[in-house]
Amino acid sequence: MSEVRNPMVVSFAVWKAIFLREALDRLFDMRAAWFWLLTEPVLHIGFLVFIFTVLRMRTVGNADVAVWIIVGMLAFFLFRRTAVQVTYAVDSNQPLFTYRQVKPFDPALARAVLEAFLMAIISTIILSVAALLSHDTWPHDPLLVLSAVFGLWLFGVGYGLVASVLMALVPEMEHVLKILMLPLYLISGVIMPLVVIPQPYLDLLMLNPIAHGLELVRAGFFPYYHTVQGLSMEYLYAWAIVNLFLGLMLYRRFALQLVMK
Repeated sequence: MSEVRNPMVVSFAVWKAIFLREALDRLFDMRAAWFWLLTEPVLHIGFLVFIFTVLRMRTVGNADVAVWIIVGMLAFFLFRRTAVQVTYAVDSNQPLFTYRQVKPFDPALARAVLEAFLMAIISTIILSVAALLSHDTWPHDPLLVLSAVFGLWLFGVGYGLVASVLMALVPEMEHVLKILMLPLYLISGVIMPLVVIPQPYLDLLMLNPIAHGLELVRAGFFPYYHTVQGLSMEYLYAWAIVNLFLGLMLYRRFALQLVMK
C-alpha cells in the first residue's frame, strides 16, 4: 500500500526543486550570466550618478545623491525583475506541468523568491562598493527599509501573477505590459525627485504605489530626507495584497488555460 504524503511536504519539495532549477538557469544558462545580472543595475546607477555629477548636484532632499540613486534604482529593479520573472514563469516551465504535483503557482513562487535572493546579493555588493567609496550606505531605519522593500516585492509578485493570466487570455497584452514598464520607471521617482513635481501632477503621480515604496525606502536610509507629504506604507501594501489575491484567484480560475498554452 502506497504511503500518503503530507501535501505541504510535497509542495515544499516541488518549490525546492523548481527554485534550484531556476537558479541554475538564471546563473548558468549563458556565459557569465551572473555577471549580466549585476551589470544592468550598475550601468543604470553609474549613468545617473554621472549625469547628476555633471549637473553638480551633491544632494537630493538632504540625501547623498549617489546613495539616493542607488537605493531607488535597486528598489525599482526588485519590483520590475520580480514582476517580469513571475509573468513568464508559467511559459518557461511548461514541460514541468506533465507532473501532477506541479501547479502553475509553483514556478511563479520559486521565481519570485529567487529574484528576491539575487537582488539581496546584488544590493549588498553595490552598497558595499559605495561604502568603500566613502558614501554612508547604512540605513537610518532598517525596519522601514525592509518593510518598504518587502511591499515592493509583494507588489511585483501580484503584478506578475495578474499579468501572466492576462497574457494567457489575450496574447496582445504582452506588448502593452512591456510598454507599461517604461512609464512606471519614469513616474515612480527613480530618476527624478518627486518633490520638484508641481501640483496637481504630484497628486496624480502619488496614485502610483511604487512611488510610495521607493520614497519610503529612501526615507529609511536618510534621517533628514525631505520627501513628499502623504507617503503611506498602508497604501503600498493595500495594492500589493489586492494584486496578490487577484492574481491567485485568476490562477485558480484559469489554471487550465495557463498550462495548455
